[in-house]
Amino acid sequence: MHIIVTGANGQVGKELRDLARNTHGVDFTFLSKEDLPIENFELVRTLFSIRKPDVLINCAAYTAVDHAEQAKDLAFLINGEAVGVLAAVCHELRCRFIHISTDYVFDGAATVPYRETDFTSPVNTYGASKLEGEEQAFRVNPDAIVVRTSWVYSSYGKNFVRTMIRLMNDKKEISVVDDQVGSPTYAADLAVALYTIAMAGQAPGGIYHFANKGVISWYQFALAIAGLTRTDCIVHPIPSSAYPTPAKRPAYSVMDTSRIKETFGIQTRPWQESLADCLKKISTQE
Repeated sequence: MHIIVTGANGQVGKELRDLARNTHGVDFTFLSKEDLPIENFELVRTLFSIRKPDVLINCAAYTAVDHAEQAKDLAFLINGEAVGVLAAVCHELRCRFIHISTDYVFDGAATVPYRETDFTSPVNTYGASKLEGEEQAFRVNPDAIVVRTSWVYSSYGKNFVRTMIRLMNDKKEISVVDDQVGSPTYAADLAVALYTIAMAGQAPGGIYHFANKGVISWYQFALAIAGLTRTDCIVHPIPSSAYPTPAKRPAYSVMDTSRIKETFGIQTRPWQESLADCLKKISTQE
């Protein structure tokens, strides 16, 4: 079994690296954006025809949500067109294609968890570009597997958890948005889910939702981080209107994860448990 991971220096890519160290009988090739910029279509085709992987886990993406509003062409190139090319190459080589997408394909107007079949209506460029990637993938590869996730954090890279730790160390008080709710996802848990899908004997194509269990606001998430790190920093709740950003965010990002459980037997952990594990890992890195 040979698995290629693109976007290998991102949060999920690095968690997959950690996971790979404890697996046997599987060859992993980790490709960063420097090794393989997925928008370089000829390089993609050449490399895959030489390597001939059994599975591709595509973690590569343009993830700068606010910057995407000014860099629309680049966001759609990487998150849209390039995903279609990867999916097509995998279809030609009979390689399982697993791609990470986002809760941002929804508008956040729901009041119950989003199912995979629910209507999509992105409210920002990032979400629109990721939706384009989904559509291009299925257009050329009906067996493609898209895993939508939400609020991803890790001990690696730039993310909400690491940002909160830094701010809480530097400031006596901070303010965090309390009217956006969702389910945080620990990238290490997502990596396990992706690996499980990669190794599944029967893997029906389609869209699957994955996130840790539980529904909270960003403010509540920050409070949990403060409590577990035993900081003296005071966290205040604020509305989104008090913290304007170039890209609009969905107010509700909760997703129904029953399909991935029923299909692959993948269980979702409570976000509190996963957050505690992540903070322990961060403490060992410092």
